[in-house]
Amino acid sequence: MTLTRILFPLGRCVATPGALEVLSEAKQAAVPFLTRHQEGDWGEVSPEDKAANTLALVTGERILSAYRTAQGAKLWIITEADRSSTCILLPEEY
Repeated sequence: MTLTRILFPLGRCVATPGALEVLSEAKQAAVPFLTRHQEGDWGEVSPEDKAANTLALVTGERILSAYRTAQGAKLWIITEADRSSTCILLPEEY
């Protein structure tokens, strides 16, 4: 059994219609992406964003991760600073 390392709460999880569409097209679920985000695998973000996310774990700021579906569509996952909600969206929907 593998224990996961949950770094922060996600709060209420929501997704935009565009994100749901690309996940459906790729035949992928949102949960694996959310798990990676919550475990500190920030995906395809810049070194500066990775550093900001690591700091946000201590200071309570917003956390941003970026991933690609199996079909290459880019998804963003953003957890709000107060950890009340997490949204999966396409970059162009921000």
